[in-house]
Amino acid sequence: MAKGDDAVRKKLNKANRKKLRKDDRSSSSVTARVASIIAAKKRRQTGKRRKCQGMCFSLPTLEDPFNDRNGRKDFEKVTKKVMLPHKDESEFLREKCKEIIRKNEKAKNPGLKNMKVTSLKNEQKKSLPFTSIDSAVQRSRIASVRTKTQLSGKQEEACENSDCPSKYLIRCLNEIENSLRCDGTYSNEEDKPLFVSTWGVEFWKCYSAGKDILETSGTSSTIEQIAWIVSSAADTISRKDEEGPPATSPFLLFLVASQEKAAMVRSVCKPLKVLGIHTVSIHPGASLDHQIQGLKSSEPEFMISTPERLLELLSLKAIDLSGVSWLIVDGLESFHKHGYLDKVNSIRNYISRTTRAVVFDDCYRRACVPVVQTLLTGSVHRLSLNDSVTSQSACIIQSVNMSSLKEKLSKAVQILGQPFAQASKVLYVVGKDSQNHKLVAALKLKGHSISFVSACSEVGNSMELKGKMKPAVSMIDADQIHTSELGEYECVVIYDCTLSIESYVRILTNMARYTVNGVLHTFFTTEDAKLAGPLIKILEQCGQSVPEALRKMSLSSATL
Repeated sequence: MAKGDDAVRKKLNKANRKKLRKDDRSSSSVTARVASIIAAKKRRQTGKRRKCQGMCFSLPTLEDPFNDRNGRKDFEKVTKKVMLPHKDESEFLREKCKEIIRKNEKAKNPGLKNMKVTSLKNEQKKSLPFTSIDSAVQRSRIASVRTKTQLSGKQEEACENSDCPSKYLIRCLNEIENSLRCDGTYSNEEDKPLFVSTWGVEFWKCYSAGKDILETSGTSSTIEQIAWIVSSAADTISRKDEEGPPATSPFLLFLVASQEKAAMVRSVCKPLKVLGIHTVSIHPGASLDHQIQGLKSSEPEFMISTPERLLELLSLKAIDLSGVSWLIVDGLESFHKHGYLDKVNSIRNYISRTTRAVVFDDCYRRACVPVVQTLLTGSVHRLSLNDSVTSQSACIIQSVNMSSLKEKLSKAVQILGQPFAQASKVLYVVGKDSQNHKLVAALKLKGHSISFVSACSEVGNSMELKGKMKPAVSMIDADQIHTSELGEYECVVIYDCTLSIESYVRILTNMARYTVNGVLHTFFTTEDAKLAGPLIKILEQCGQSVPEALRKMSLSSATL
């Protein structure tokens, strides 16, 4: 069928319009990308969309302002982080601990500086220059050499055997810190983690030496101190589990004076449960039958208890403490207020004599000294960050002997006849007096060997005379007190009290560093009346008994 004129004209007009649009597009300055954006905008305005776009569309973003990707994200390549050698978590923590140990040693021994400077300089010259990766390792090696030269005695052997706390111990500290921070229980003003605690590092060094510890800072245990104690115990338990089967009795016994303190210690130990360390708390706040059933159904590694309730369980034979490896006695002052000192001594009889102990001695009364001597029977390490006289002289008995010049010689010799002095290392402090030769002659007559030492670094041994052991006696001039080492002497006798009160404090705070049986005897005559007042203040400050004759002498000298 032939088409009409109208149809032919319509077809031609359509072709002309296409040709005109093609000419306009070619002459236009708009690029194809902009034209596609304009077309997409027109489609959105008219409500018409492409099938591939579906029923929704993405909004423009800063990364794709023209919405070219339609919400699709660009493919991002995953970049692997290159771990530098010797910079993992454990190495970082070890370097931190070594740094704290170096700072503490420098603070304790300011006089012992650069004992091997020459060898260290030669080592630095031979080694390659420090790089960003190897600098920490090189510094730690040199610091370890410097630390070994500054340490002495048994503590040196302990530090050589173990450089710093283990990774497991630090993990325990982190678990405790994270848990306590979430609960709001622990907050540190300096915002330092637990593993960089100065007290903790010092405690770990004493604990690694394998000796008993006497903490004399003057307070009961804090959260930070408890965390280090239980973490060290957990580390020891983990090592013993690798060597053999676990023990059935508790490893750690933590004695506290109140239920509130038991709850505090329990909150610190609770985060260690995820590491397999179970803790039980025994106090009068719960029924006795309930606690007995709980002990039968579980084998805890840590036990926190008050002395009263623990003695009840021991009398019923509901618990066995013969396998306890570590005893912690927290705050003797609280035990003294509650009248628990005798009960603490009774509990010590149920524990093996080889059990290590840590005593927080915040009681400077003379009545607490026998309790500490019962708990700590062997060699001890004194731990304190407090430099006060009362803290440094804890458990040292100060005895002032009021006598005349004629009586002084005989009393000074009689001191060596006491049972305690016969088993101790004795030091006589004498002045520049021509009468001192009488003391030397009297001691030799009794069969004692005399050693005149200038540095007091060597202590004589006992000598045998007529089948009896006679303790060797060391003598030192009063002028050499400030340059001498007195830590080995358990019994010090100040024969001539002509020295200053500063020298007396020096002797008191530096003697008997490895025992709790120290005794300081001072012979006081009427010629020493000017020192009566300052001496009374020190005796009262340390909780020692003051002779009435010394008080009268102080009053008489003040009126003159």
